[in-house]
Amino acid sequence: MKSFKGVFKEGSQFKLFLLTVIITGISYGLYKGILDNFLAEVVKMGEMDRGVTEFFRELPGVALVLILAMFYLFSAEKFYKAGAVIMLIGMGMHAILPPTKVLATLAICMYSLGEHIQIGMKSTLSLQYAAEGRGGAALGVQNSTQQIGTLFGYLAVIAVFSFFADVYNLFFWISTGLLLVGLIFTARITGDSKTDDSRRRFYFHKKYIKYYMLEMFYGARKQVFLTFGPYVLILHYGASAATVSLLFAVSAIACFIASPLVGKIIDRLGYKTVMVADTLILVVVCFFYGFAHRIFPINVAFLVCCVNYVLDAVISLASMASNVYVQDLADDQNEVKATISTGVSINHVITVFIALFGGWIWQTLGIETLFLCSAVLGLCNSAYAATIKTKQA
Repeated sequence: MKSFKGVFKEGSQFKLFLLTVIITGISYGLYKGILDNFLAEVVKMGEMDRGVTEFFRELPGVALVLILAMFYLFSAEKFYKAGAVIMLIGMGMHAILPPTKVLATLAICMYSLGEHIQIGMKSTLSLQYAAEGRGGAALGVQNSTQQIGTLFGYLAVIAVFSFFADVYNLFFWISTGLLLVGLIFTARITGDSKTDDSRRRFYFHKKYIKYYMLEMFYGARKQVFLTFGPYVLILHYGASAATVSLLFAVSAIACFIASPLVGKIIDRLGYKTVMVADTLILVVVCFFYGFAHRIFPINVAFLVCCVNYVLDAVISLASMASNVYVQDLADDQNEVKATISTGVSINHVITVFIALFGGWIWQTLGIETLFLCSAVLGLCNSAYAATIKTKQA
Protein backbone atom coordinates (compact mmCIF):
# COMPACT_ATOMS: atom_id res chain seq x y z
CA MET A 1 0.00 0.00 0.00
CA LYS A 2 3.03 2.31 0.24
CA SER A 3 2.79 3.15 -3.44
CA PHE A 4 -0.73 4.46 -2.86
CA LYS A 5 0.32 7.09 -0.32
CA GLY A 6 0.81 9.76 -2.92
CA VAL A 7 -2.52 8.95 -4.52
CA PHE A 8 -4.80 8.79 -1.46
CA LYS A 9 -5.18 11.09 1.55
CA GLU A 10 -3.40 10.12 4.75
CA GLY A 11 -5.85 8.86 7.35
CA SER A 12 -8.55 7.93 4.82
CA GLN A 13 -10.08 4.46 4.78
CA PHE A 14 -8.88 3.64 1.29
CA LYS A 15 -7.23 0.36 2.40
CA LEU A 16 -10.46 -1.09 3.78
CA PHE A 17 -12.35 0.26 0.78
CA LEU A 18 -9.96 -1.36 -1.69
CA LEU A 19 -10.20 -4.66 0.23
CA THR A 20 -13.97 -4.71 -0.29
CA VAL A 21 -13.44 -3.83 -3.95
CA ILE A 22 -11.13 -6.80 -4.55
CA ILE A 23 -13.42 -9.28 -2.75
CA THR A 24 -16.41 -8.05 -4.73
CA GLY A 25 -14.27 -8.28 -7.85
CA ILE A 26 -13.47 -11.96 -7.25
CA SER A 27 -17.15 -12.75 -6.77
CA TYR A 28 -18.03 -10.81 -9.91
CA GLY A 29 -15.35 -12.67 -11.89
CA LEU A 30 -16.88 -16.02 -10.94
CA TYR A 31 -20.33 -14.70 -11.80
CA LYS A 32 -19.50 -12.92 -15.05
CA GLY A 33 -17.27 -15.78 -16.19
CA ILE A 34 -20.17 -18.23 -16.28
CA LEU A 35 -23.27 -16.06 -16.74
CA ASP A 36 -23.46 -15.85 -20.54
CA ASN A 37 -22.83 -19.56 -21.03
CA PHE A 38 -25.27 -20.33 -18.21
CA LEU A 39 -27.98 -18.31 -19.96
CA ALA A 40 -27.24 -19.85 -23.36
CA GLU A 41 -26.68 -23.48 -22.32
CA VAL A 42 -28.81 -23.98 -19.20
CA VAL A 43 -31.56 -21.34 -19.44
CA LYS A 44 -31.63 -21.64 -23.26
CA MET A 45 -31.81 -17.93 -24.05
CA GLY A 46 -31.39 -16.79 -27.66
CA GLU A 47 -30.33 -13.40 -29.06
CA MET A 48 -33.65 -11.70 -28.43
CA ASP A 49 -34.05 -13.32 -25.00
CA ARG A 50 -30.63 -12.04 -24.01
CA GLY A 51 -31.58 -8.52 -25.05
CA VAL A 52 -34.80 -8.67 -23.01
CA THR A 53 -32.91 -9.97 -19.96
CA GLU A 54 -30.38 -7.17 -20.32
CA PHE A 55 -33.24 -4.66 -20.54
CA PHE A 56 -34.40 -5.72 -17.09
CA ARG A 57 -30.82 -5.89 -15.80
CA GLU A 58 -30.32 -2.25 -16.72
CA LEU A 59 -33.62 -0.99 -15.26
CA PRO A 60 -32.09 -0.57 -11.77
CA GLY A 61 -29.67 1.90 -13.28
CA VAL A 62 -32.58 4.01 -14.48
CA ALA A 63 -34.30 3.66 -11.10
CA LEU A 64 -31.15 4.80 -9.29
CA VAL A 65 -32.12 8.47 -9.43
CA LEU A 66 -35.43 7.67 -7.72
CA ILE A 67 -33.68 5.53 -5.11
CA LEU A 68 -31.19 8.29 -4.39
CA ALA A 69 -34.04 10.78 -4.06
CA MET A 70 -35.97 8.58 -1.61
CA PHE A 71 -32.91 8.00 0.56
CA TYR A 72 -31.21 11.37 0.12
CA LEU A 73 -30.11 11.41 3.79
CA PHE A 74 -27.85 8.40 3.21
CA SER A 75 -24.12 9.02 2.93
CA ALA A 76 -22.02 7.48 0.15
CA GLU A 77 -20.76 4.88 2.64
CA LYS A 78 -24.29 3.85 3.61
CA PHE A 79 -25.29 3.48 -0.03
CA TYR A 80 -22.17 1.41 -0.63
CA LYS A 81 -23.18 -0.91 2.22
CA ALA A 82 -26.79 -1.14 0.99
CA GLY A 83 -25.52 -2.12 -2.45
CA ALA A 84 -23.47 -4.93 -0.90
CA VAL A 85 -26.54 -6.36 0.86
CA ILE A 86 -28.68 -6.30 -2.29
CA MET A 87 -25.93 -7.92 -4.38
CA LEU A 88 -25.72 -10.73 -1.81
CA ILE A 89 -29.48 -11.34 -2.06
CA GLY A 90 -29.37 -11.42 -5.87
CA MET A 91 -26.50 -13.91 -5.99
CA GLY A 92 -28.24 -16.09 -3.41
CA MET A 93 -31.31 -16.16 -5.66
CA HIS A 94 -29.16 -17.49 -8.51
CA ALA A 95 -27.94 -20.30 -6.25
CA ILE A 96 -31.38 -21.26 -4.91
CA LEU A 97 -33.96 -20.62 -7.65
CA PRO A 98 -34.64 -22.99 -10.60
CA PRO A 99 -32.91 -21.87 -13.85
CA THR A 100 -35.97 -20.63 -15.77
CA LYS A 101 -35.93 -17.53 -17.98
CA VAL A 102 -38.17 -15.53 -15.64
CA LEU A 103 -36.43 -16.50 -12.38
CA ALA A 104 -32.94 -16.10 -13.84
CA THR A 105 -33.91 -12.63 -15.07
CA LEU A 106 -35.32 -11.78 -11.62
CA ALA A 107 -32.07 -12.83 -9.92
CA ILE A 108 -30.02 -10.86 -12.46
CA CYS A 109 -32.18 -7.78 -11.85
CA MET A 110 -31.76 -8.01 -8.06
CA TYR A 111 -27.98 -8.42 -8.28
CA SER A 112 -27.86 -5.59 -10.79
CA LEU A 113 -29.68 -3.25 -8.40
CA GLY A 114 -26.99 -3.67 -5.77
CA GLU A 115 -24.24 -3.47 -8.37
CA HIS A 116 -25.54 -0.20 -9.80
CA ILE A 117 -25.88 1.35 -6.37
CA GLN A 118 -22.21 0.55 -5.76
CA ILE A 119 -20.95 1.75 -9.15
CA GLY A 120 -21.47 5.43 -8.45
CA MET A 121 -20.37 5.05 -4.84
CA LYS A 122 -17.05 3.44 -5.83
CA SER A 123 -16.17 6.40 -8.00
CA THR A 124 -17.42 8.79 -5.33
CA LEU A 125 -15.39 7.21 -2.53
CA SER A 126 -12.30 6.97 -4.73
CA LEU A 127 -12.45 10.70 -5.44
CA GLN A 128 -13.21 11.45 -1.80
CA TYR A 129 -10.17 9.48 -0.60
CA ALA A 130 -7.94 10.91 -3.36
CA ALA A 131 -5.14 13.35 -2.58
CA GLU A 132 -5.35 16.84 -4.07
CA GLY A 133 -5.03 16.72 -7.86
CA ARG A 134 -4.86 12.89 -7.95
CA GLY A 135 -8.49 12.11 -8.81
CA GLY A 136 -7.64 10.35 -12.05
CA ALA A 137 -4.89 8.28 -10.42
CA ALA A 138 -7.21 7.28 -7.54
CA LEU A 139 -9.87 6.12 -9.99
CA GLY A 140 -7.18 4.21 -11.85
CA VAL A 141 -6.08 2.39 -8.69
CA GLN A 142 -9.67 1.52 -7.81
CA ASN A 143 -10.29 0.17 -11.30
CA SER A 144 -7.09 -1.87 -11.21
CA THR A 145 -8.03 -3.35 -7.83
CA GLN A 146 -11.42 -4.33 -9.19
CA GLN A 147 -9.81 -5.87 -12.25
CA ILE A 148 -7.31 -8.00 -10.34
CA GLY A 149 -10.09 -9.39 -8.15
CA THR A 150 -12.18 -10.13 -11.20
CA LEU A 151 -9.17 -11.81 -12.79
CA PHE A 152 -8.91 -14.30 -9.92
CA GLY A 153 -12.56 -15.17 -10.47
CA TYR A 154 -12.03 -15.74 -14.20
CA LEU A 155 -9.00 -17.94 -13.56
CA ALA A 156 -11.06 -20.12 -11.23
CA VAL A 157 -13.72 -20.54 -13.94
CA ILE A 158 -11.06 -21.45 -16.50
CA ALA A 159 -9.48 -24.03 -14.18
CA VAL A 160 -12.75 -25.75 -13.27
CA PHE A 161 -14.63 -25.58 -16.58
CA SER A 162 -11.61 -26.95 -18.44
CA PHE A 163 -12.38 -30.28 -16.73
CA PHE A 164 -16.07 -30.05 -15.76
CA ALA A 165 -18.86 -28.90 -18.05
CA ASP A 166 -21.81 -28.19 -15.76
CA VAL A 167 -20.96 -26.81 -12.34
CA TYR A 168 -22.71 -23.47 -12.69
CA ASN A 169 -24.65 -23.73 -9.43
CA LEU A 170 -21.46 -24.41 -7.44
CA PHE A 171 -20.03 -21.13 -8.68
CA PHE A 172 -23.18 -19.25 -7.73
CA TRP A 173 -22.83 -20.58 -4.17
CA ILE A 174 -19.14 -19.65 -3.98
CA SER A 175 -19.91 -16.15 -5.27
CA THR A 176 -22.61 -15.81 -2.63
CA GLY A 177 -20.13 -16.74 0.09
CA LEU A 178 -17.60 -14.20 -1.15
CA LEU A 179 -20.20 -11.45 -1.18
CA LEU A 180 -21.05 -12.31 2.42
CA VAL A 181 -17.38 -11.91 3.39
CA GLY A 182 -17.23 -8.66 1.43
CA LEU A 183 -20.31 -7.39 3.26
CA ILE A 184 -18.64 -8.04 6.62
CA PHE A 185 -15.67 -5.85 5.66
CA THR A 186 -17.91 -3.26 4.02
CA ALA A 187 -19.80 -2.88 7.30
CA ARG A 188 -16.52 -1.84 8.94
CA ILE A 189 -16.17 1.28 6.81
CA THR A 190 -16.92 3.89 9.45
CA GLY A 191 -16.71 7.07 7.39
CA ASP A 192 -19.82 9.15 6.91
CA SER A 193 -19.33 11.45 3.95
CA LYS A 194 -20.97 14.74 4.82
CA THR A 195 -23.90 15.91 2.77
CA ASP A 196 -24.16 19.44 1.49
CA ASP A 197 -26.72 21.88 2.86
CA SER A 198 -29.45 20.75 0.45
CA ARG A 199 -28.58 17.09 1.13
CA ARG A 200 -28.69 16.24 -2.53
CA ARG A 201 -28.08 12.71 -3.70
CA PHE A 202 -28.76 13.44 -7.35
CA TYR A 203 -28.20 16.69 -9.13
CA PHE A 204 -29.23 18.37 -12.37
CA HIS A 205 -27.57 21.62 -13.42
CA LYS A 206 -27.07 23.28 -16.79
CA LYS A 207 -23.28 23.29 -16.37
CA TYR A 208 -23.39 19.47 -16.48
CA ILE A 209 -25.48 19.19 -19.66
CA LYS A 210 -22.53 17.99 -21.72
CA TYR A 211 -21.60 15.46 -19.06
CA TYR A 212 -25.15 14.08 -19.10
CA MET A 213 -25.10 13.80 -22.89
CA LEU A 214 -21.70 12.09 -22.86
CA GLU A 215 -23.00 9.57 -20.34
CA MET A 216 -25.88 8.74 -22.68
CA PHE A 217 -23.60 8.26 -25.69
CA TYR A 218 -21.12 6.21 -23.69
CA GLY A 219 -23.87 4.08 -22.13
CA ALA A 220 -25.33 3.29 -25.54
CA ARG A 221 -22.05 2.35 -27.16
CA LYS A 222 -20.72 0.22 -24.29
CA GLN A 223 -24.00 -1.64 -23.93
CA VAL A 224 -23.56 -3.36 -27.29
CA PHE A 225 -20.27 -4.96 -26.24
CA LEU A 226 -21.37 -5.61 -22.67
CA THR A 227 -24.49 -7.51 -23.69
CA PHE A 228 -23.78 -8.97 -27.09
CA GLY A 229 -19.98 -9.19 -27.30
CA PRO A 230 -19.69 -12.47 -25.34
CA TYR A 231 -22.96 -13.80 -26.78
CA VAL A 232 -21.60 -13.43 -30.32
CA LEU A 233 -18.66 -15.63 -29.34
CA ILE A 234 -20.94 -18.23 -27.72
CA LEU A 235 -23.78 -18.44 -30.26
CA HIS A 236 -21.87 -17.61 -33.46
CA TYR A 237 -18.47 -19.18 -32.72
CA GLY A 238 -19.39 -21.80 -30.11
CA ALA A 239 -17.11 -20.52 -27.31
CA SER A 240 -17.22 -22.53 -24.05
CA ALA A 241 -17.37 -21.06 -20.52
CA ALA A 242 -13.65 -21.73 -20.08
CA THR A 243 -12.85 -19.95 -23.36
CA VAL A 244 -15.06 -16.95 -22.57
CA SER A 245 -13.54 -16.70 -19.08
CA LEU A 246 -10.05 -16.87 -20.59
CA LEU A 247 -10.97 -13.92 -22.80
CA PHE A 248 -12.34 -12.07 -19.77
CA ALA A 249 -9.13 -12.88 -17.88
CA VAL A 250 -6.95 -11.46 -20.65
CA SER A 251 -9.15 -8.35 -20.69
CA ALA A 252 -8.82 -8.03 -16.91
CA ILE A 253 -5.03 -8.28 -17.11
CA ALA A 254 -4.94 -5.69 -19.88
CA CYS A 255 -7.20 -3.36 -17.89
CA PHE A 256 -5.22 -3.92 -14.69
CA ILE A 257 -2.07 -2.80 -16.48
CA ALA A 258 -3.70 -0.01 -18.45
CA SER A 259 -6.02 1.47 -15.80
CA PRO A 260 -3.37 3.35 -13.76
CA LEU A 261 -1.75 4.47 -17.03
CA VAL A 262 -5.06 5.80 -18.34
CA GLY A 263 -5.61 7.59 -15.03
CA LYS A 264 -2.21 9.26 -15.32
CA ILE A 265 -2.86 10.14 -18.97
CA ILE A 266 -6.12 11.81 -17.92
CA ASP A 267 -4.26 13.85 -15.29
CA ARG A 268 -1.48 14.77 -17.73
CA LEU A 269 -3.22 15.31 -21.08
CA GLY A 270 -6.67 16.24 -19.80
CA TYR A 271 -10.01 14.47 -19.84
CA LYS A 272 -11.13 16.10 -23.12
CA THR A 273 -8.23 14.67 -25.12
CA VAL A 274 -8.84 11.19 -23.73
CA MET A 275 -12.60 11.29 -24.35
CA VAL A 276 -12.09 12.33 -27.98
CA ALA A 277 -9.21 9.98 -28.83
CA ASP A 278 -10.62 6.68 -27.56
CA THR A 279 -13.35 6.62 -30.21
CA LEU A 280 -10.85 6.45 -33.06
CA ILE A 281 -9.85 2.99 -31.85
CA LEU A 282 -13.47 2.08 -31.17
CA VAL A 283 -14.46 2.43 -34.83
CA VAL A 284 -11.82 -0.15 -35.84
CA VAL A 285 -12.87 -2.45 -33.00
CA CYS A 286 -16.54 -2.37 -33.98
CA PHE A 287 -15.81 -2.93 -37.67
CA PHE A 288 -13.78 -6.09 -37.11
CA TYR A 289 -16.14 -7.43 -34.46
CA GLY A 290 -19.09 -7.16 -36.80
CA PHE A 291 -17.43 -8.10 -40.10
CA ALA A 292 -14.60 -10.49 -39.16
CA HIS A 293 -16.60 -13.58 -40.13
CA ARG A 294 -17.10 -12.14 -43.63
CA ILE A 295 -13.40 -11.31 -44.11
CA PHE A 296 -11.53 -14.21 -42.50
CA PRO A 297 -11.95 -17.99 -42.09
CA ILE A 298 -14.08 -18.83 -39.03
CA ASN A 299 -11.16 -19.74 -36.74
CA VAL A 300 -9.23 -16.60 -37.68
CA ALA A 301 -12.38 -14.48 -37.35
CA PHE A 302 -12.87 -15.82 -33.82
CA LEU A 303 -9.34 -14.76 -32.83
CA VAL A 304 -9.85 -11.35 -34.43
CA CYS A 305 -13.04 -10.86 -32.40
CA CYS A 306 -11.25 -11.89 -29.21
CA VAL A 307 -8.47 -9.36 -29.80
CA ASN A 308 -10.97 -6.62 -30.48
CA TYR A 309 -13.00 -7.51 -27.40
CA VAL A 310 -9.87 -6.91 -25.30
CA LEU A 311 -9.22 -3.62 -27.09
CA ASP A 312 -12.75 -2.48 -26.34
CA ALA A 313 -12.28 -3.29 -22.65
CA VAL A 314 -9.11 -1.18 -22.55
CA ILE A 315 -10.52 1.84 -24.34
CA SER A 316 -13.60 1.70 -22.10
CA LEU A 317 -11.30 2.77 -19.25
CA ALA A 318 -11.43 6.22 -20.81
CA SER A 319 -14.85 6.60 -19.17
CA MET A 320 -12.91 7.61 -16.03
CA ALA A 321 -12.28 10.91 -17.79
CA SER A 322 -15.93 11.94 -17.44
CA ASN A 323 -15.71 11.61 -13.64
CA VAL A 324 -12.67 13.89 -13.58
CA TYR A 325 -14.60 16.28 -15.86
CA VAL A 326 -17.34 16.44 -13.21
CA GLN A 327 -14.77 17.10 -10.49
CA ASP A 328 -13.37 19.95 -12.58
CA LEU A 329 -16.80 21.57 -12.89
CA ALA A 330 -18.07 20.96 -9.35
CA ASP A 331 -18.07 23.54 -6.58
CA ASP A 332 -17.62 20.94 -3.83
CA GLN A 333 -17.22 17.20 -3.23
CA ASN A 334 -20.89 16.65 -2.46
CA GLU A 335 -21.83 18.01 -5.86
CA VAL A 336 -19.37 15.52 -7.41
CA LYS A 337 -21.03 12.59 -5.60
CA ALA A 338 -24.53 13.67 -6.56
CA THR A 339 -23.67 14.34 -10.20
CA ILE A 340 -21.77 11.07 -10.74
CA SER A 341 -24.64 9.07 -9.26
CA THR A 342 -27.06 10.92 -11.50
CA GLY A 343 -24.82 10.20 -14.48
CA VAL A 344 -24.97 6.47 -13.76
CA SER A 345 -28.75 6.62 -14.10
CA ILE A 346 -28.76 8.91 -17.13
CA ASN A 347 -26.59 6.62 -19.24
CA HIS A 348 -28.98 3.80 -18.38
CA VAL A 349 -31.94 5.67 -19.79
CA ILE A 350 -30.65 4.87 -23.27
CA THR A 351 -28.89 1.58 -22.49
CA VAL A 352 -32.17 -0.11 -21.57
CA PHE A 353 -33.43 0.57 -25.08
CA ILE A 354 -30.14 -0.47 -26.67
CA ALA A 355 -30.34 -3.75 -24.75
CA LEU A 356 -33.95 -4.33 -25.78
CA PHE A 357 -33.54 -3.49 -29.47
CA GLY A 358 -29.99 -4.79 -29.82
CA GLY A 359 -31.22 -8.37 -29.80
CA TRP A 360 -33.84 -7.50 -32.39
CA ILE A 361 -31.22 -5.78 -34.61
CA TRP A 362 -28.95 -8.82 -34.39
CA GLN A 363 -31.78 -11.26 -35.07
CA THR A 364 -33.28 -9.36 -38.00
CA LEU A 365 -30.45 -7.30 -39.53
CA GLY A 366 -27.36 -9.25 -38.50
CA ILE A 367 -24.24 -8.82 -36.36
CA GLU A 368 -22.76 -6.37 -38.87
CA THR A 369 -25.53 -3.81 -38.40
CA LEU A 370 -25.44 -4.15 -34.61
CA PHE A 371 -21.76 -3.26 -34.31
CA LEU A 372 -21.97 -0.65 -37.05
CA CYS A 373 -24.53 1.13 -34.85
CA SER A 374 -22.10 0.92 -31.94
CA ALA A 375 -19.38 2.58 -34.02
CA VAL A 376 -21.71 5.42 -35.03
CA LEU A 377 -22.67 6.00 -31.39
CA GLY A 378 -18.99 6.11 -30.49
CA LEU A 379 -18.32 8.73 -33.16
CA CYS A 380 -21.19 10.83 -31.81
CA ASN A 381 -19.63 10.56 -28.35
CA SER A 382 -16.26 11.73 -29.69
CA ALA A 383 -17.70 14.62 -31.67
CA TYR A 384 -19.68 15.85 -28.68
CA ALA A 385 -16.67 15.53 -26.35
CA ALA A 386 -14.71 17.75 -28.74
CA THR A 387 -17.06 20.64 -27.88
CA ILE A 388 -16.08 20.63 -24.18
CA LYS A 389 -14.38 23.73 -22.83
CA THR A 390 -11.89 22.79 -20.11
CA LYS A 391 -10.12 24.56 -17.28
CA GLN A 392 -7.06 22.43 -17.85
CA ALA A 393 -4.05 23.78 -19.63
